[in-house]
Amino acid sequence: MKKFNIRKVLDGLTAASSSSSSAAAQSGTPRENDVIQETLQSEHFQPCKTVRHGFPYQPSSMAFDPVQKILAIGTQAGALRLFGRAGVECYCQHESGSAVIQLQFLVNEGALVSALADDSIHLWNLRQKIPAILHSLKFNRERITYCHLPFQSKWLYIGTERGNIHIVNVESFTLSGYVIMWNKAIELSTKTHPGPVVHISDNPMDEGKLLIGFECGVVVLWDLKCKKADYRYTYDEAIHSVAWHHEGKQFVCSHSDGTLTTWNVRAPAKPAQIITPHGKQPKDGKKPEPCKPILKVEYKTTRAGDPFMVLSGGLSYDTVGRRACLTVMHGKSTAVLEMDYPIVDFLTLCETPYPNDFQEPYAVVVLLEKDLVVIDLGQIGYPIFENPYPLTIHESPVTCCEYFADCPAELIPALYSVGSRQKRQGYSKKEWPISGGNWGQGTQSYPEIIITGHADGSIKFWDASALMLQVLYKLKTAKVFERARSKEEKPSTEIVEEDPFAIQTLSWCPESRMLCVAGVSAHVIVYRFSKQEITTETVQLLEVRMQCEFSNGDSPDPGGEQTPTLPTPGASSSPQDSEPPTQPSTGSNSCDGPRDNIPCLKVRSSPLKQSPGYQVELVIQLVWVSGEPPQPISSLAINSSYGLVVFGNSNGLAVVDYLQKTLLLNMGTSELYSPSEPYQRQPRSPRKQRQPSGDIPTVTSCMSRLSNLYTESMKKLRSSHLTACDTNDGSNTSEDRCKSPTSGSTSPCNSDDERKQKFIQKVKFKSRRFSKTVANDFAKMSRKISSSSEQKPDLDAKDNSFIRSRSSSVSSIDRESREAISSFHFCESFPRKIDSLVSPCLLVGTTQGTVMMVALSLPPGGDQRLQQPVGISSCGTLVSLKGGILTMALLDATGTLLPPAYESWYDPNASDEDKEKNRRRRPASPPSSQEGQDSQFAVLCSEKQAKVVAMPSQTRIYKHNITETSFVLRADVVQMAGANCIACFCANGHIMTLSLPSLRPLLDVNYLPLTDMRIARTFCFSNLGQALYLTSATEIQRITYSQETCDNLQEMLSELFTPVETPEAPNRGFFKGLFGGGAQSLDREDLFGETASGKASRSLAQHIPGPGGMEGMKGAASGVVGDLARARIALDERGQKLGELDERTAAMMASADSFSKHAHDMMLKYKDKKWYQL
Repeated sequence: MKKFNIRKVLDGLTAASSSSSSAAAQSGTPRENDVIQETLQSEHFQPCKTVRHGFPYQPSSMAFDPVQKILAIGTQAGALRLFGRAGVECYCQHESGSAVIQLQFLVNEGALVSALADDSIHLWNLRQKIPAILHSLKFNRERITYCHLPFQSKWLYIGTERGNIHIVNVESFTLSGYVIMWNKAIELSTKTHPGPVVHISDNPMDEGKLLIGFECGVVVLWDLKCKKADYRYTYDEAIHSVAWHHEGKQFVCSHSDGTLTTWNVRAPAKPAQIITPHGKQPKDGKKPEPCKPILKVEYKTTRAGDPFMVLSGGLSYDTVGRRACLTVMHGKSTAVLEMDYPIVDFLTLCETPYPNDFQEPYAVVVLLEKDLVVIDLGQIGYPIFENPYPLTIHESPVTCCEYFADCPAELIPALYSVGSRQKRQGYSKKEWPISGGNWGQGTQSYPEIIITGHADGSIKFWDASALMLQVLYKLKTAKVFERARSKEEKPSTEIVEEDPFAIQTLSWCPESRMLCVAGVSAHVIVYRFSKQEITTETVQLLEVRMQCEFSNGDSPDPGGEQTPTLPTPGASSSPQDSEPPTQPSTGSNSCDGPRDNIPCLKVRSSPLKQSPGYQVELVIQLVWVSGEPPQPISSLAINSSYGLVVFGNSNGLAVVDYLQKTLLLNMGTSELYSPSEPYQRQPRSPRKQRQPSGDIPTVTSCMSRLSNLYTESMKKLRSSHLTACDTNDGSNTSEDRCKSPTSGSTSPCNSDDERKQKFIQKVKFKSRRFSKTVANDFAKMSRKISSSSEQKPDLDAKDNSFIRSRSSSVSSIDRESREAISSFHFCESFPRKIDSLVSPCLLVGTTQGTVMMVALSLPPGGDQRLQQPVGISSCGTLVSLKGGILTMALLDATGTLLPPAYESWYDPNASDEDKEKNRRRRPASPPSSQEGQDSQFAVLCSEKQAKVVAMPSQTRIYKHNITETSFVLRADVVQMAGANCIACFCANGHIMTLSLPSLRPLLDVNYLPLTDMRIARTFCFSNLGQALYLTSATEIQRITYSQETCDNLQEMLSELFTPVETPEAPNRGFFKGLFGGGAQSLDREDLFGETASGKASRSLAQHIPGPGGMEGMKGAASGVVGDLARARIALDERGQKLGELDERTAAMMASADSFSKHAHDMMLKYKDKKWYQL
């Protein structure tokens, strides 16, 4: 067990550390027994994927097992998603990544056949919790176009692009010698090739007759026994699909001109009926106008009424712009059901799996490009079923994501109770028909919540407990603002062209249920949770003016580990405190001059009805400053105990008291570097009309007072450094160093008005584009990743090229080397080295790697808290790291995590008595520090380093360089196995964990190649070894880095296969049995077996044993099912080896026979010759 001794470290004695950590000595006299025992070891960590939620990205095919009630969906990326009852999901992936073109279940066998676009077919074993491939067959000379597996048959028909049909034994995955060649199937007099095979099916009443559809419009009924064509049906239009009537006397074809042709089996001369479901019928009896192709048709019969005919496509060409439709024809009625997205495939669910019985359809499963819809055929109006799967993650594109494991137990019921009122009405009253599988028997019982922010301004809360996902509650933040009805009505102050309400980042306190969100239009909304409905007459609004001014200097170099930044942000709004722009900006001028003190969005002025759930407490908006749009908010934090919200961007930070609805502090980043006197702001109500803030000059005076603390020598140093940077840095020209047109002539950039004007236009152009589906964020991250591989690790100056914002959508203005606020952390600590008592504090991290301390002075609780002002003072720099700061935390002297103080939740709309009864502030631990002793540790992690600093002495006791050639994208201090650690995800795909406080590396695995910028934007860690990321636009992938969870994963996963008896075959009846009118069976083994048909050509296809052997079974189901599966696979492997041995023996025997024959011929040749004739 690792032991960390504070006394030894602080006394300068030896301290246990890893080779990459370094200890610094500091005098001190802690207690003798002050020892931290680190319990986490490397064996506690193991990363692995757990489950994938959401809609399958880019689906391509679908299949259904009518007995097991399992649905399978294949995608264009080679993925398989299997669905059963609510909570039963499974994901698996083909190694090749080729598109899945068709799926076929071995009904009630726990197996699935997949056909891929690379001309391979695979047999999946679904009897284990993690499905594995048992066999694969790769075709070498022909392209696969269609597959058909008859019910309760082991012979799979495979149609090819050449028009041939091959037959595969699905048990051994070997090809039969029986082949149906295209030139034997069609008329001998036909001079053209019939095209690819588009359909294969056997006659429901006669298994010996196979119906083959060719693309050109020819359909052939093939007699398998006689090996000849019985009938040929010819139509002028290309065929897309074919469907049988269950009696086997008729079939229906769908064609490319939007027609349906019905054929009698024994009348091949012409169709019995030709209809155009959506065609206009001319009065003169001519042929209807052609329509769009009918891509698929299904023909299902019922005992009591008319049959159902379900088809997709076939609409008239004059319906331009109309959405995709599914048509249901039942008797004389035709229902056209519009879909939200294009139809990929559909299946009709029937009561019986037998094709020769009345089908009794009860539902239609429609697979759309971005949705899955199930239609109830048994109710009038064809209502849809309520989908129990979490398939609406992508309802609006996800822009940010947060994961909270081990939440308060009452949170999920509370969110569900308010979210249940948001459910739509009008669903089918029947139960969800896809009901197979069983839930896992997991032991994890802690609550987990996932929060997703979306481009339309909505926020969704998901219950993620026990490896499931269910939406709890949806919050629409856009309701707070006025919506433009048309593009012409859009306000010219918007800084984004699309999705102005998109969520950029959020801060949530699970204990108090306070929620704070920041949007791309530089707005912040504070929400409270209430179970009661209220109507807000006027939305509380606070406008904040954050701007960046030019100055002589720069922020001082706090530790020598980062390049000094150039702008000096300020908060001035009055003309006497800041000089007007020398040239008005041209891109954003109104008729009256530059936009000023105008927010980007307009808050609604009418009363706002707020349903139970999250209700608006305060709206904060950044305003335009002298024609310049507000910069995007890069970091955000809320604290319910203090009643404060803090947010920052590239101009600085602002602290807002959401209880008093006042702006407490509006400070530039550079002003934070120097300690200041306590600054108080008098309470003031939020203004109801937009006007310049009357108290900002007070802030300005505070800013100027802080600026005067800089010495002249420091200013000269910064000025000289600025000149050197502008001269030496070839990548950033002098105009790129300017950040605002509102500066005076003291800036070296102001000497060239033309350069300045170009830069202003450049900034505006970039700002207006920054939210366009976060494309700039992707491009920026791509440049960072590419540049990181070119960095030299021993140059500290290069570390600053990895500056980034933690927000989900970042303006490209960060490239101009502006220092932005990257993270916040509220805590109760020692603001200054001389302090001996903890007090409320705020840690501020920047993109240049600086961590600064801000002290907070809170008035007493109760009414005094609402009347007396909150005091704030900057305490200067705490420590500096390489790269932007990502996360910060605080540990006590025993190594226990000190979470921020919070106030327990109370309903703000309840009675005063209930409020006081439930309202209690969580007492923060009040450790005191005796003279010369440290009782806290500040844990700080940046894109390159992690450091642990003792408090209040502010001595760095541990440092670890996380990466030299890459940079950290996400870092979190998490709890796991009763201890704490830092979890990091790097741009090179590595997942790493470090122990606390000694920063010992515990895990470093190259686990996730960063192939998609979406991963970098959404990856987040949580407690208890959980993490997640958005793996596609529609799917969330959850992973674990806990060895314990990996060990228990088999028990936690759901089971797809459950033992179910196959329904009895339909009764043939007395007369049908007597006169032979029933279904005719066929012994396919006699026809397709090696004895009757011989062996297939070995060059046609290559058999590949699947990874579902013993190696694949290591992760298979445990218990009896697992043992049976292992035994079965062992037998398969043994049989395969015996088969290979038989082949080798046969080859040796053939070689021996050949040798014997040649020897005999040689003997006969020389038998009668004398020795001298040889």
